Amino acid sequence: MSRLKKTIPFIAALALTGAAQEPAMTVKKLTPILVVDAIEPCLAFWTDQLGFARTAEVPEGDRLGFVILAKDGVEVMYQTRSGIAADILEVAESGAGTKSLLFIEVADVADVAQRLAGHEVMVPMRETFYGATEIFFRAPCGTVVGFAQFKAE
Repeated sequence: MSRLKKTIPFIAALALTGAAQEPAMTVKKLTPILVVDAIEPCLAFWTDQLGFARTAEVPEGDRLGFVILAKDGVEVMYQTRSGIAADILEVAESGAGTKSLLFIEVADVADVAQRLAGHEVMVPMRETFYGATEIFFRAPCGTVVGFAQFKAE
């Protein structure tokens, strides 16, 4: 059973049990921090092909230790494994952040596929049961990034 199929009943169960009735927590933003060995191999994927801007960066010796990339109100952060170890040792020792992928909703998935031509395709363009056309690429730093365009209702 797919993760989405498992998640939908979980959300429905929350609504039925009244868990969704608790006082609302305000969430202002969610930004993933992806942990990689090196940030530089991944920059062109985000900046040149997808048009993200580098809005903040922290050097780590002669390379980047941390970067924030932003576009259209969306942010993604990258931090090196050595940077995490120096900054938050408990997180580094726990192995957290070693496996992750991103799922990004876009207006035109064919445009994204064209922009990223030449990058490794992890999941070829496909139509899903949940109404999306999607494709997944591996960014040069190893992160798997999925892009989805949902059908207009």
